[in-house]
Amino acid sequence: MEIYQKELSVGIDAIKKGALLAQAVAKGFLSENTLEKKDHSPVTIADYGVQTVVISEVRKAFKDCLFVAEEDTSDLENPSNRNLLEKLENFVQEQLPELNTDDILEVLKQGQYQGGSEGAFWTLDPIDGTKGFIRREQYALALAYIVNGEVVLGILACPNLPVSGFNTGGSLYYGVKDQGAFMMDLSGGERTSISCQKINDPKEANFCESVESGHSSHDCSQKIANLLGVSSPPLRMDSQCKYAAVARGEASIYLRLPIRPDYEEKIWDHAAGALILEEAGGVIHDIAGKSLDFSLGKTLKANRGIVASGAGINQALNSAVKNILDKHPNP
Repeated sequence: MEIYQKELSVGIDAIKKGALLAQAVAKGFLSENTLEKKDHSPVTIADYGVQTVVISEVRKAFKDCLFVAEEDTSDLENPSNRNLLEKLENFVQEQLPELNTDDILEVLKQGQYQGGSEGAFWTLDPIDGTKGFIRREQYALALAYIVNGEVVLGILACPNLPVSGFNTGGSLYYGVKDQGAFMMDLSGGERTSISCQKINDPKEANFCESVESGHSSHDCSQKIANLLGVSSPPLRMDSQCKYAAVARGEASIYLRLPIRPDYEEKIWDHAAGALILEEAGGVIHDIAGKSLDFSLGKTLKANRGIVASGAGINQALNSAVKNILDKHPNP
């Protein structure tokens, strides 16, 4: 029996509206629509706008549902950013004309649930890969639904990742627990079932990794590739588009190797993509082989790093990861 179909339909519609806002922002001068957060990472009008649109639309269908979302209002409410807030209102009102500035701030604050192991909640990364978005390269809108600590639904919109080389529009991916993974054109059309590469020889594999070396150790990834005999150059892109690339068979392996021992991955950075990849026949766990635990709040505090691939090469990949990281234990 298919379940979570209403959540899926509502989530897809909300993400599509969010993608329209992101694309509208991307047509302008992004440097003028960006500020630096306290952790020195960039945030744009699109991050705030997409979060506003998605939470608003989902909560219309599921009143008082809970959200763990990336952005808060602390920087946005700084009086020095008043001009940015006014621009945000304009972009949001293109999708939701009923919302004013006060409404937007209130909606953004509805994304600060802490998560946990009991009950149901949504997790949202409104613009995953903000630096990619600013460069007008790859980024994703990532929405997932978590029930009692388990991801049961994942949706990714990738506005700059075409369905195929013959398509110039973006793509949308979704997976529902035990119901498979699918891809469609972001603007609509028929869905297509997707699956990971079915290869057993790691020499035939190709890697997908972050553009930013500060997100994952490129050096260790190259050593693992050499150990496996992989000769293809890595496919580098920002955001959870990497999960989409592996889930649809464009890449074989996605590694996110720790860059410092105290870093905790955020659940919104992986929930949607991980579920889609698993439903496409892939395998995902941390560098110790442990399943990802989304029941511990906003971070994957019980896990370290990400190892994802098709099932046929996962054992060989695990061995190579262990071999290299044992030699380089403190990245």
